[in-house]
Amino acid sequence: MDRFSVSGPEVRPERGSLEKPAFIIGWRDALSLTKPGINLSNTWACFVGYWLATGGAPDPKQLALTLLGMLLVVGGSCALNNGIDRDLDRLMERTKDRPVPAGRISRETAGMLGGLLTVGGVVLLHITAAPLAAWLAMAGSFLYVVVYTLWLKRVSSINTVVGSLSGAIPPLVGWAASGASLDLSAWILFAILFLWQPPHFFALAMLKAEDYRKAGVPMLPVVKGAKATQKQILLFVALLVPASLLPVMRGEAGMAYAAITGLLNTGYLACALRGPMHGAGKDWARGMFRYSLVYLTVVLTALAAFSPLSVPI
Repeated sequence: MDRFSVSGPEVRPERGSLEKPAFIIGWRDALSLTKPGINLSNTWACFVGYWLATGGAPDPKQLALTLLGMLLVVGGSCALNNGIDRDLDRLMERTKDRPVPAGRISRETAGMLGGLLTVGGVVLLHITAAPLAAWLAMAGSFLYVVVYTLWLKRVSSINTVVGSLSGAIPPLVGWAASGASLDLSAWILFAILFLWQPPHFFALAMLKAEDYRKAGVPMLPVVKGAKATQKQILLFVALLVPASLLPVMRGEAGMAYAAITGLLNTGYLACALRGPMHGAGKDWARGMFRYSLVYLTVVLTALAAFSPLSVPI
């Protein structure tokens, strides 16, 4: 494991932007702590896991409570991440105006809110869904907050790959919440989510490499360079392609899903090949980042829409 020391001066809030006391925060800032975009993406993955595990015939009340529990756990984990990363976020253009580094919310308030949301979500999942769903959600939170945010993000470029484990857990939470056992089909969902994340976040890291370098964050483009990052993106996309087609090979998704995913895979692989072959730069990384967002949304939606509904997969 490569080591990378975080360095840089401690930046204090400017005069006039002093941190507010606990509970004196605006709702927009409080909401932004939970990273709504990431939260909704994770909750959608949880929904797909639940939907597929029940063969498209979910218990509406239990599904709603499961999704609420997932929203709380992911939102709380993101709030904890925001509080922990205050020193790094203050040094980066992309993040310096977030509520905690900007001084609108104190680190302590972010930690308290994050802790309450996370614990509340885990308890809700345990009571209303299944203990396994609660344990999985708690494991995902631990991986994201402790293993990724507190440790690996600050010392090693493998942070993105290890952190991807936490982002692959939501469909397992949904699957377990339905009462179904975590069979091979559930783990295929996990694999798709896991393999999708490194290309997505490596592309973002390429776009913001100078920001990460300034803050001393050892993202792959900072430590290994753009060429190595392009090769890693291609590797994970190449692994994602067959993983995304496993439901078809197992008879768990129809030809509509196969056609949609095949088209997306062709485009994704062609774009990924351009990086190491042509030395593409930020425009390429930006395109890869945006394509990855469309890719995951469409693949998960197609999997839920075009899987047999009469028999749980």
